[in-house]
Amino acid sequence: MSVLTVPTAPYPDQRPSTNGLRKKVYVFQSRRNYLHNFIQSVFSSIDLRDRQGSTMVVGGDGRFFNRTATQVIVQMAAANGVGRLIIGHHGIMSTPAVSCMIRKCKAIGGIVLTASHNPGGPDGDFGIKFNTANGGPANEAVTNKIFQISRTIEEFATCPGLQVDLTTMGKQTFDLENKFKPFTVEIVDSVESYANMLRNIFDFAALKELLSGKNHFKIRLDALHGAVGPYVRRILCVELGCPASSAINCVPKEDFGGQHPDPNPIYATDLVDSMRDGQYDFGAAFDADGDQNMILGKHGFFVTPSDSVAVIADNIFCIPYFQHAGVRGFARTMPTSAALDRVAKATKIELYETPTAWKFFGNLMDAGMLSLCGEESFGTGGDHIREKDGLWAVLAWLSILATRKKSVEDLVKDHWLKYGRNYFTRYDYENVDIDAACEMMEDLEITITDKTFVRQRFAVEDKIYQVEKADSFEYADPVDGTISRNQGLRIIFSDGSRIIYRLSGTSFDGATVQIYLDSYEKEHVFGDAQVEYLKVKTAF
Repeated sequence: MSVLTVPTAPYPDQRPSTNGLRKKVYVFQSRRNYLHNFIQSVFSSIDLRDRQGSTMVVGGDGRFFNRTATQVIVQMAAANGVGRLIIGHHGIMSTPAVSCMIRKCKAIGGIVLTASHNPGGPDGDFGIKFNTANGGPANEAVTNKIFQISRTIEEFATCPGLQVDLTTMGKQTFDLENKFKPFTVEIVDSVESYANMLRNIFDFAALKELLSGKNHFKIRLDALHGAVGPYVRRILCVELGCPASSAINCVPKEDFGGQHPDPNPIYATDLVDSMRDGQYDFGAAFDADGDQNMILGKHGFFVTPSDSVAVIADNIFCIPYFQHAGVRGFARTMPTSAALDRVAKATKIELYETPTAWKFFGNLMDAGMLSLCGEESFGTGGDHIREKDGLWAVLAWLSILATRKKSVEDLVKDHWLKYGRNYFTRYDYENVDIDAACEMMEDLEITITDKTFVRQRFAVEDKIYQVEKADSFEYADPVDGTISRNQGLRIIFSDGSRIIYRLSGTSFDGATVQIYLDSYEKEHVFGDAQVEYLKVKTAF
């Protein structure tokens, strides 16, 4: 097959964010060579000596345009000297499974086709993310290099005659002109390698007893028609014995069934409604690419992501992996509530507070400094891979429930009694004029960094909040010393409560202003669980 070099012209808007390059589907479809330009920029960012004959992984969440983009990546990988591609069956592979596969096969990296929890379909969103050899998202040095290449690109290499069959598992080989070795594509069952990794982390016998033994837990899992559906069915239903009816919306669809694949109480309505009457003890939902999760207890008792990672941390030795490997450190993103900090302090385990990007966690993990981490946006993970992992989080919770023999609600309330409670809410103001948003943030920073702001007192009903610290958060990476500035504005009160303001970098139609409220109560008085849940849902 012939390899062609095709002239092209650069686009100015291909800067990858933390989550890769995300645009509306029509942008990739309507702009000439838009997809090809970015893929070539990714390949060109890898040293030619490392690229030649190398192995790479490709997977996606199954959204619209996934298969088209996969074929383009195959053609361009062959032309750019990659020797072997490993691709999920039908082009689908969850983000955690991509990270697992990169690490298992010692690949030089992988391309993940996902826009995470954003809508799919022809009118929806599409995204491309590059993960490096550690299995995690590319760091800023790499994404900056990709962006710089995209701004000056003049040509791309492709093999247009090469077509791969994504529906048939096994090896497919192709002979290319001027290449000494054939180009190989492997279509794989990514569920099995991922499941095998989980078997080495959790006690599957104990989980099977919990889920299918005498007096077993009844659970409900909603894949929201994303990539994780086949993993849920194979691992939870087939291997651990849950009834098939326990898993809903598990067939991946290009438009996610017309729904928003975002695991929170607003969008995972099928799950929330089915949990209300109390017939299920445990519920969970996942986003499109399977890296995010939401945890619910009986009657829809909602566990905030911030509380979820804190509860896992407090019960971490219920998971066999940590019994053997030990715990090196905990970490959370800066906007995430400080619930995890209290566990870290009590257990004398190091706590790291990072900007909102999983790559910062990966750096700490690669240095052997971090074992468990989480973020308020429904992401939880361990050091088994370098991505957040929704199904791992669910099995972590089930392992704790199997050991502690308590309900989700009782487990969380015990945690509040022990550590106090962080009442946490987040408000997103979307599609805000970017200039107005930046001006607001600048004015706010001037206000809170004024010396007179510290020690000011604010009364809210019968409680007084006194400002202890206010700043623009910056992070000095303890591994490589790099400094990340302007990561959000923090107002920290003397009791540990906080208000956080930040601009999100993942909006298409203007800016998104995010405000996080983290109010700490040392003495928690329990109210009606359903009322508390509804308050959280309303505030979301």
